[in-house]
Amino acid sequence: MVYHNAVLLKEAVDGLDIKPDGVYVDVTFGGGGHSREILSRLGPKGKLFAFDQDKDALVNTIDDDRFVLIHENFRFIKRFLRFYGYKQVDGILADFGVSSHQFDVAERGFSTRFNSDLDMRMNQDSKLSAFEVINTYEEERLRSVLFEYGELRQAPAMARAIVSSRKNAEIKTSEQLRNVLKPFLNHKRENKVLAQIYQAIRIEVNQEIEALKELLLQTPEMLKEGGRLSFISYHSLEDRLVKRFIRSGLFEGEPERDVYGNFEVPLKKVGRLIVPTEAEIADNNRARSAKLRIAEKI
Repeated sequence: MVYHNAVLLKEAVDGLDIKPDGVYVDVTFGGGGHSREILSRLGPKGKLFAFDQDKDALVNTIDDDRFVLIHENFRFIKRFLRFYGYKQVDGILADFGVSSHQFDVAERGFSTRFNSDLDMRMNQDSKLSAFEVINTYEEERLRSVLFEYGELRQAPAMARAIVSSRKNAEIKTSEQLRNVLKPFLNHKRENKVLAQIYQAIRIEVNQEIEALKELLLQTPEMLKEGGRLSFISYHSLEDRLVKRFIRSGLFEGEPERDVYGNFEVPLKKVGRLIVPTEAEIADNNRARSAKLRIAEKI
């Protein structure tokens, strides 16, 4: 089984504008596709750090003196790079998608294709799993998760149904959850709605939005002048945050302007939004929603 096919491989690494002796970070190592491409462009004095909180990804580590794989969440990027003696780097790459391996291993609970225990943890040592979200969250908090992260208009009714059902018995498996939410799964849109439900729960379990915000806030300080970030997002929540931060250095609202209406930003966008070609989507259907944005430290 292929662990993961790297999406927008050439485009994402091209976006870093690799310097042979530069220092780079791949914050979502996964199967190591992007990392291997970066290493192929580095010289003997170059350095690549990679992060992955999923212990399954550690089997893909690369035997190269220029490479260090850190088994941690990328939200701790600054702390760990300083541990290795680096305060600034030349580029940061991220692919925020769930890996093919995580989707294809039934017991991980990421895919709607299998009946499995409710899990969805990218870090298997994390205490918070999909089971805890579904069985312990209060109705209002559950509604908020489904509405904000799944963009589900029926979130209030779905949350009520889950809370009502778990009073009789815990909801332990994906099949049980599907049965509870069956009234909301219109036949024509069943797969789409299920995907939104799973997305919402997965984002909450792994604190994905909070981690992305923490990563973005650290990038201006961590990038050298002229350093690049190359970020691939897969849903509007992530892409909106990346786009807004590149544009204004904020996640919401507008930046303060001077008397002339100008404002300072730490990053400037490079080129236009990049999406996969039809050929790449045909080869890897999971690439279909990918959006690549590139920015440079001013």
